[in-house]
Amino acid sequence: MVTYLDRPWLSNYDEHVPHSLAPYPDWTIPDLLKMAAAEIPNTPSIIMPSHLPLIGNVAKITTYQQLYEQANALSNALLSDEFGLKKGDRVAILLPNSAAFVISWFGILGAGMVAVGINPTYPPERIAEMLRDSGAKAIITLSLFYNSLKQVRSQTPLEKIIVAYIKDDFHGLAKFLFGLTREKKDGHAVQVDTGDYVLSDLLRRYPKTPPAIEIKNTDYAIFQYTGGTTGPSKAAVSTHSAIVANTLQQNAWLSGTQKSEAGRKMLAAIPFYHVFGMISVIASSITARATMVIVINARDIDNLLNIINTYKPHIFHGVPALYNAINVHPSVQSGKIDLSSIEYCLSGSAPLPRPTKDQFEALSGGKLIEGYGMSEAPTATHCNPLNGENRPGSVGLPLPDVLCRIVDPEEPLRELPVGEVGEIAIHGPQLMSHYHERPTETQNTIVTDEEGRRWLLTGDLGRMSEDGYFYIVDRKKDMALIGGFNVYPNQVDQVLNEHPAVAEVAVGVIPHPEKVGQEALKAWVVVKEGMSVTPEELMEFASRKLARYEIPSRYEFIDSLPRTAVGKILRRELIRRELEQQEQQHSS
Repeated sequence: MVTYLDRPWLSNYDEHVPHSLAPYPDWTIPDLLKMAAAEIPNTPSIIMPSHLPLIGNVAKITTYQQLYEQANALSNALLSDEFGLKKGDRVAILLPNSAAFVISWFGILGAGMVAVGINPTYPPERIAEMLRDSGAKAIITLSLFYNSLKQVRSQTPLEKIIVAYIKDDFHGLAKFLFGLTREKKDGHAVQVDTGDYVLSDLLRRYPKTPPAIEIKNTDYAIFQYTGGTTGPSKAAVSTHSAIVANTLQQNAWLSGTQKSEAGRKMLAAIPFYHVFGMISVIASSITARATMVIVINARDIDNLLNIINTYKPHIFHGVPALYNAINVHPSVQSGKIDLSSIEYCLSGSAPLPRPTKDQFEALSGGKLIEGYGMSEAPTATHCNPLNGENRPGSVGLPLPDVLCRIVDPEEPLRELPVGEVGEIAIHGPQLMSHYHERPTETQNTIVTDEEGRRWLLTGDLGRMSEDGYFYIVDRKKDMALIGGFNVYPNQVDQVLNEHPAVAEVAVGVIPHPEKVGQEALKAWVVVKEGMSVTPEELMEFASRKLARYEIPSRYEFIDSLPRTAVGKILRRELIRRELEQQEQQHSS
């Protein structure tokens, strides 16, 4: 019988991919930037376009040396007596994709502190929850979010707030015009209170030399919040070593070398607050000596395409919904936008429909390959070969030094035969350390075998082919992927159940009725007797606690929810009914 120890996937590796990268260097994340700045100080690390109607996409360029010096300045500020922070303290980042985010990430880690990325689309109450859970003592926030953050500050352990102005990331002319025409109008012009700080001021005031602090690769580097099917979000804690290992794994898979790729450009459209953006874009780009072309808001497809057309990126990691939006855009269809600079793209966070892949490759001439990973193994564990066979429906092969097996969901140390469906379990150098202050969840997620190997139980059900390709069959956990964002139905349930007219509710994941290959949320609602509520009222109610993409846009009012014999709601039964209804509508 073929087992994971046979590593059958190795026979399908591209020729340029090594079977192992061990032994891994003892680098920290700040080391990645330090080495790059020493090697190519004058090469652009960041191109920051600032699209304005009058001048178009004029960009501010930050070299590797400048990025290194700015990160050092922030590290020194955080470690100063003025701030009163110490190594190991958590510092949150509440920023969109920007040069400020990259500076903040390296600055926090360079101070020996732990970076906590927070989704900037979250409402203030949700942000406060994560700040409390992480124990973050400081936060770097966009000026646009400053006033709403102050409303919940007293509910958090925050001691220091650092405000970043987006215009400081813009080219001189664009900065001037933005300040003149849009800063106040769009809500970016705020007055920072006494006792709080401005990021650009700290970068000017503090030394640009490395701080005098020892950082080990075993130190904690990030808290990545990942929702569960029940209860609040939890933080997956990862070390410098885990992130460096996964960075080297990804770069070896995609380029086959860690040598300098100076001059190559990576379109940085994936949200930086998530490990996909932090590792697959920021860390990988720096390690490959590439240049990040930053997209502030990837949902602005017109601007994203304008940036592609202007700056000609070679690498473009994203999610299926983004590639599909590009495929159908009129400017792409007409040939107005030139995608031919794109050489390869890594698609993650959701299944990649074959038509989306084929059409994007035809339009760009590049490769679009599907991968798989999670916040608990930040970030990639599997990927289809860049040059070899990309099998429809498969998430590909385990990366170098990743062991993967299919196990019995009830007996996680018992491997199932090839072809059988079970839970995907992963062992590798990039596994998280633990969930922050969640010992039970940690024990339920990471198990140790007789040889002392730590295995991450992914919660995803899948199977392996005889020659090592892996397939995701279903989700053990109830989770939706809306526009590339993870959404957890139980959390949505909890919010909608708070509405006074709702007796009970179940939210489920359904195929999007209009958008092929995408998912949508639907809520089945039982209304309290003698009361009434409309979908619009429920959506408005939910918007107080949920991000826009977490709010169901489809509602069905029913008399009761289907349940098991022990009282658990049968979401799958509701979804089955929905699928039947959709099929009937399509056939008629």
